Amino acid sequence: MKKLKELLSDTLVYGISSVVARFLNYLLVPFYTDVFDPSSYGIVGLVYSAIAFLHVLFTFGMESAYLRYGAKREQSKHVFKTLQLTLLGGATLLVFGLWLLRPVALPMIGLDNGPSSIYLMMLGILWFDAMGIVPFAELRLVRRSWLFSGLKVMNVAINLVLNFYLVLAQGWGIEAVFASNLIASATTTLLLWGLTARQLAGEFNQLITRRALAFGLPFVPTGIAYAVNEFIDRFFLNSMTHFNVTRIYGADFTAEAVVGVYNACYKLAVFMLLFIQMFRMAWQPFFLRHAEDEHAPKLFSHAFTYFNMIAAVLFLGISLFAEQIVAIRIPILDVTLIGEQYWMGLHIVPFLLLAYWFQGWYVNFTAGIFIREKTGRLPQVTLVGAAVTIAANYFMVPRYGMSGAAFSTVASYAVMAIMIYVYSQRSYPVPYQIIRTGMMMATGVGLVLAAPYLIKQLGNPLMVRAGLLVGGLIITGALGFSKTPLFITNRKGYESPDNNDS
Repeated sequence: MKKLKELLSDTLVYGISSVVARFLNYLLVPFYTDVFDPSSYGIVGLVYSAIAFLHVLFTFGMESAYLRYGAKREQSKHVFKTLQLTLLGGATLLVFGLWLLRPVALPMIGLDNGPSSIYLMMLGILWFDAMGIVPFAELRLVRRSWLFSGLKVMNVAINLVLNFYLVLAQGWGIEAVFASNLIASATTTLLLWGLTARQLAGEFNQLITRRALAFGLPFVPTGIAYAVNEFIDRFFLNSMTHFNVTRIYGADFTAEAVVGVYNACYKLAVFMLLFIQMFRMAWQPFFLRHAEDEHAPKLFSHAFTYFNMIAAVLFLGISLFAEQIVAIRIPILDVTLIGEQYWMGLHIVPFLLLAYWFQGWYVNFTAGIFIREKTGRLPQVTLVGAAVTIAANYFMVPRYGMSGAAFSTVASYAVMAIMIYVYSQRSYPVPYQIIRTGMMMATGVGLVLAAPYLIKQLGNPLMVRAGLLVGGLIITGALGFSKTPLFITNRKGYESPDNNDS
């Protein structure tokens, strides 16, 4: 239990800062949905989707490589300098190449009729963010979690203040979004360089480069596939024909407006994503530190069960009360959390929350892959997931629009979670309580699906939703804390964690 408390402690530190950062960043959602129409906000979504894709190429797995090889502190300075210089050369070459390709790239991200300055700022954001990857990983390794968190919050605060100033005081359009981000990224990275400068005392080592690339490059297709899963749906929605847009949403809508609505409602799933991210930040260093412990598999199983209990609470609370959440008014801005013209897309929220829940399973199951250095499996899993995403979007978006895009994301992450579970168990068996946690997920989905029917039959929507939430919490707690075994592995040496203390 002491080790689980250590994981919880780090998760909470990263979590508190992430909550603050996300809250500050989330203030931009009501701001954007109030000052920008759905078509303009759709362009913002497309550009940031492109940033997500390209970020993978700019970092080429060096964050994970540093976490793996920089953990040995006697050689950390050599690893740090080697990877930082490798990133410097790679990111600079990519910026130059992408600038030359701008005639092809601009139409792809909706900027063919917009200012090219946005494209240049996008490249600047990518470069500075890439150069901050290894310094941020160093802070995580040495458990300077408060400093890590403070820098993340500062980044968002700078971005937030500049957005308000440039739009409200200077009258800028969507260019303000990217100018603010660029200044925030540059400031954060420059501070990181100063804070980790002593790590540059090491020597550049080609052997370290080769080992880091061998470990990290499998994360490139993995990262691209992840970006496909997260963002390709915007491009499919943006490519919808006028006929399909009119058939599903009416003659007043354009494809760009559909992307804007989808992008805004997608933000409501950020609370589940936030939990996944803060857990991942603490989880990776945690399982690497305890990989050789005698009872590590049992420890990891407990962590998975508790993870699912929290995920179930988030899924139920946000899915059942999405309409009430988006109607919350921001006091200073005097606008709702998401602009009313975007509410038509709220039906996608439970799909996206479920998708992120499956992503959380994936994050948990990667422990065995990292510990046994079987990262070559990751591209296989994520590329299959990307294929599922592309195929599902191709067939479902033209027919069902935003619902089809959201369901495609669920299908992709579910397939990826199942595949990584199988591969991980072969390398590093862990007695996960799959039946128990699967029942938590099934309960949550069932209650959310039942909500519209019960509201129609009983009336009083708030009471019905509150009753379903309380019922879901009771069932989740019973499943999570019960000592009755639902799944006992037959693998020699591993017992059901329900029958053992941490």
